[in-house]
Amino acid sequence: MREDMERYQSWIYLLCIVAGLGLGLARPGLASMLEAVLWPLLGLLLYATFTQIPVVRIADGFRDWRFLSALLIGNFLVIPLVVGGVVPGLPLTPAIQAGILLVLLVPCTDWFISFTHLGKGNTARAITAAPLLLLIQLLALPLYLWLFLGKAWLQVAVGAHLIGAFAGLILAPLLMAWITEHLAARHPQARRLIHGLGLLPVPLLALVVLVIAASQVNAVIELREVLLQVLAVFIAYLLFAACLGKLLGQLFRVDTFQARTLAFSFGTRNSFVMLPLALTLPEALQAAVVVIVFQSLVELFGMVAYLSWVPSKLLPEPPGT
Repeated sequence: MREDMERYQSWIYLLCIVAGLGLGLARPGLASMLEAVLWPLLGLLLYATFTQIPVVRIADGFRDWRFLSALLIGNFLVIPLVVGGVVPGLPLTPAIQAGILLVLLVPCTDWFISFTHLGKGNTARAITAAPLLLLIQLLALPLYLWLFLGKAWLQVAVGAHLIGAFAGLILAPLLMAWITEHLAARHPQARRLIHGLGLLPVPLLALVVLVIAASQVNAVIELREVLLQVLAVFIAYLLFAACLGKLLGQLFRVDTFQARTLAFSFGTRNSFVMLPLALTLPEALQAAVVVIVFQSLVELFGMVAYLSWVPSKLLPEPPGT
């Protein structure tokens, strides 16, 4: 059953995105209720994913300096320099440029783990990287906003929601997974629980993408003419990010599975954490909020494409693996 779900996962996610878009259009009043369940769903998704990876393998990731170097250089040097260099020169309003910069400057720290797992990357390395990625972006984001948007953005860059995201979406599920694995060494019931949790990543991620599509579709439609201008930017970014993962994987001589992890990390951005920042902006810049929401929807389709393209075409397994 698990193999069947993973084989057809791309179609499952596409169907859920379409269903979510239809639900959001038919019942716009559901948006606030759906948004309330999004973070608990993400937490459960990550807990189920974490339980499938032995904790000892997570610890080994901190000694893999080549993978971590490629990951950090790509996420915190190459991508900010490219995005920060290109976006200000685009013929877009300041609010739209601000939205693009906010959503592309820092990496995702939650569902990229699940996409890495389902896209046949190295999930243990992804889990190791998630806390590090979030801690570094806590320090780097104010600097990025100051460099690319000016000093006025520093005051909105630091907020309690970043710490909350770290505790709620990374530390809590990881601790629960560690406890579950510890119990599994002694109790058959816990081992059966872990086996059952292995069936959940695909259906839970399908629910997550359905909720995002349903809760955000109306906000996107309101600014559809503007968003058509940035669609090409987000598609170009997804292509650039995947190719960057392959390039840095070759430069740092990491294996195919770790290179796939790089591609999924570079391709997924931290829209869920940047959205609260955008909501604090003045009315004149509120279009940035919709740009961030729109990017998350484009990213959903992009990750579905990644699941098929990255392991089979861009970074296939070497012969004899």
